[in-house]
Amino acid sequence: MARKIGIDLGTANVLVYVKGRGIVLSEPSVVALSKRDSRVKAVGAEALAMLGREPESIEVVRPMRNGVIADYEVTEAMLKYFIARAMGRFRLSKPEVMICIPAGVTSVEMRAVRDAALEAGASKAWLIREPLAAAIGANIPVAQPSGNLIIDIGGGTTEVAVISLNDIVVSTSVRVGGNKFDEAIAAYIKRKYNVLIGERTAESIKIEIGSALPLERPLTTQVRGRDQVAGLPRTIEVDSNEITEAIQEPLEAIVNAVRAVLVETPPELSSDIIDKGMVMTGGGSMLRRINELLTEVTAVPCYVADQPASCVAIGTGLALENIDILRDSLSGDDLN
Repeated sequence: MARKIGIDLGTANVLVYVKGRGIVLSEPSVVALSKRDSRVKAVGAEALAMLGREPESIEVVRPMRNGVIADYEVTEAMLKYFIARAMGRFRLSKPEVMICIPAGVTSVEMRAVRDAALEAGASKAWLIREPLAAAIGANIPVAQPSGNLIIDIGGGTTEVAVISLNDIVVSTSVRVGGNKFDEAIAAYIKRKYNVLIGERTAESIKIEIGSALPLERPLTTQVRGRDQVAGLPRTIEVDSNEITEAIQEPLEAIVNAVRAVLVETPPELSSDIIDKGMVMTGGGSMLRRINELLTEVTAVPCYVADQPASCVAIGTGLALENIDILRDSLSGDDLN
């Protein structure tokens, strides 16, 4: 019997779910290549450790951009590596694979994901839209004739959707996510302090002290970077309220996406959402007070799911286990 594997092929991270074992892999979607012959030198955490520290002979790339494939060949190599690791010793039969995709992708982008999975060693490749996978993974009763609003903030995209009867009723996808927060933080520190920092430093600042709303007792952290004027290493101190100010633009884009979906939602489903509230998933939903911000601006209660960063991967795997029930909501064999 073929092994069933669910893959959350994200812009920032790849999570792999195996039936019966749960999430077996969670690694950055980063690949290190030799510039001489394009040979893969490292994948995942090992490649991320090289980012910003690589010599001229090595190029470190993120093959996924805004939730879709930016570099097909590198994505295929990355998938091959992760599928092989997930299979372990059971490599005699090819696995059936379910991969999540953003709700707003084109048929060309969908075909690219499916073909990459098949080339990487899958016997069958199905595609599930990210909000539906997130809702299933968050244990939301998606099969019922009732409205459920899900907000999934990933590394490259934010997906907002209303789900009922195992499918998406209304949705929008904006190319704003955790990476945009990091870019905004780096730009703010450069503008205010004339200090240049890398994306990994910006991400660690976001995790350590980032907040969507000001904190009563601001958190502080030391930031090390390169002084833009003197060209020498410099250490500065920033607080969480500065980071709140820095990320206003990407936060506004997410708020507008949620408002747009609420405006388009049919009245019967709107009343369900007011009763049940909105559920947040994805790594970006772990930003401090982001659910409070959305509750404040929409007047609809907003909750963060348990294990928000894992919901999409878990839902992708569970969807593959229940493929007969969800078949009408999936893509795969119809992309030939």
